[in-house]
Amino acid sequence: MTPSEKERREGPDDRREQDTGRDEGPERRGGPADRRRSPINNRRTRFSILYFLVAFLLLIGLNVLLSQQESAQISYSELKERVSRGQVESVRFQGPSITAVPDSGVANAPDVWVSRRVEGDEGLIPLLESQDVEIDATAESWLGQALVWLLPLGLMLVFWIWMLRRINPASGVMKVGKNRAQIVGEEGTGVDFDDVAGADEAKQELVEIVEFLKEPEKFHRVGARIPKGVLLAGAPGTGKTLLARAVAGEAGVTFFSMNGSEFVEMFVGVGASRVRDLFEQAKSNSPCIVFIDELDALGKARGAGGPMGGGGHDEREQTLNQLLVEMDGFDPKVGVIIMAATNRPEILDPALLRPGRFDRQVVVDRPDREGREAILRVHAARIRLAQDVDLTVLAKRTPGFVGADLANLLNEGALLAARKDKTEVSMEELDAAIDRVIAGLEKKNRLVNEKERRIVAYHEAGHAIVAERVEHADPVHKISIIPRGVGALGYTQQLPEDERFLLQKQELLDRLAVLLGGRVAEELAFNEISTGASNDLERVGELARSMVRQYGMSDTLGWVGYEKQRQTFLGGSDAGWPQARSYSEDTARAMDDEVRSIVATARERTREILAADREILDRLAEELLETEVVSREDLRRIMGTPVDRPDDDQHPEVGHGGVGSAAASVVDPEA
Repeated sequence: MTPSEKERREGPDDRREQDTGRDEGPERRGGPADRRRSPINNRRTRFSILYFLVAFLLLIGLNVLLSQQESAQISYSELKERVSRGQVESVRFQGPSITAVPDSGVANAPDVWVSRRVEGDEGLIPLLESQDVEIDATAESWLGQALVWLLPLGLMLVFWIWMLRRINPASGVMKVGKNRAQIVGEEGTGVDFDDVAGADEAKQELVEIVEFLKEPEKFHRVGARIPKGVLLAGAPGTGKTLLARAVAGEAGVTFFSMNGSEFVEMFVGVGASRVRDLFEQAKSNSPCIVFIDELDALGKARGAGGPMGGGGHDEREQTLNQLLVEMDGFDPKVGVIIMAATNRPEILDPALLRPGRFDRQVVVDRPDREGREAILRVHAARIRLAQDVDLTVLAKRTPGFVGADLANLLNEGALLAARKDKTEVSMEELDAAIDRVIAGLEKKNRLVNEKERRIVAYHEAGHAIVAERVEHADPVHKISIIPRGVGALGYTQQLPEDERFLLQKQELLDRLAVLLGGRVAEELAFNEISTGASNDLERVGELARSMVRQYGMSDTLGWVGYEKQRQTFLGGSDAGWPQARSYSEDTARAMDDEVRSIVATARERTREILAADREILDRLAEELLETEVVSREDLRRIMGTPVDRPDDDQHPEVGHGGVGSAAASVVDPEA
């Protein structure tokens, strides 16, 4: 590789940061740049001295003013005259100063008269004794005089410094470049792998990290090099931070924890300085683990526009460059492991992910059924559960739930039990908690008129009947027309028997029919349609477009994928992602026609199913209007079919609805 090619690959940002990343020597710190800044520093120094002198003069004037208000200066002869007249009650000698207290009978007299003693005059003492004046004498204390002046001056100086720190935007400038990492534990975090459940594959990937921190010689003997950086990527709530803490706990090493956003400040160069300080502190405390949470806040791709772009933020890019340089510069044998977590790995800078930096990427995926059961057992250890609670059933009914969701589920059940003044959490509260997590809070007090209740009843009944009639749809677990959440007036809950990762074309067509069941039922019953199917239609369009553009399930367009499917841990569609269209206008028009054709075919199929079961549709809607909730057993009874997939045996699962996903398909509630 030629030098010019190397420079083009590294880019100007990398070269600039490599230069600024080195420690500056004394000769560089005293260079022309510092001399150019010296006039500014001189002006600040002059301003500080001037401010101090003004404050000092004000203090002197204040003391003089106070002394003039409390005493009156008189001559020595006048003092002797007042003593002879009997106008003095007591006298105090303090060095060369004489302080006389006037008699109470003297009108308009000040608090004291002050005069200076004349050396060699011996007649004052006999005069005072002849007038029975009380005489007192104290030695002059230089310490007391100093305190009189220095104490107020010191208080004013402290107040002045405090005010400058409050109003100066550069306050604490000597500490702003220090890293803000929290040392969670100097001998481990108190968390080990036993506290992490549902992530067995991820733990297996991290076991050798623990072994390296405990016994580095084992790897050095064979010349093995442990990864410098480990990137934990996964959906929010899957336990990435907990895994990092568990690695430190298992190894019994120091754990530095810092968020990616804490590196970036308003001052240019602060983030790079914090990165340098963090690595220096980590090296001095090795072996240790440095954990950077939300790495995407710091390591977003540089120089690109759109959702993946960094936007040209100079301070963030300099901080990222410094992080890259530091990860290249430290010896992996020192026992420092860099761990980071993110739920947006697709926007990270490629320089972070190359070998030699974050060269090991561990995906912390959503737990499977066994993993969910293990997570539930970990969290259930802190909750008093009744005898009827079966965590295996709960695990089967919660596909798609992550560790945070399961912890929230048990907590919601405990809150419901406490609200009922129960001492244990039963299966009833946990079932209600599942409905609350999936569909939202039950709104029993929401006033819904009879016409809208009837529309909702037919809508949900249409979903349920079509789901039971098509071959590949997930069985219906519950139908409800009780309002929930912000605007949901009802919902139909389908629970898959197995976790699915692949779906065939006929299965997708069946899901389209189920989604259209609510709108078609409204049309059959009222010869009119409503706004309640807006979310259903949105999901229908998304699924039909994916079948045509991504899955190649169109006979007209052939087995061609026209769009790249991007899997993100945060979910959502690909809208907003920059992508070049690789097909012509004619092809785009053919795609739209094919999508409409697929939806129209599914609509006609759904209409035929519901038209054949029109009596069942009416009976189910009336049952919903009367009871508001219909279970699977009641649905099968109304439809006149045996319960061939009982809940008690198969334990159908419940979770967040996602058509085309492996999670449970929950028909979105009518809004």
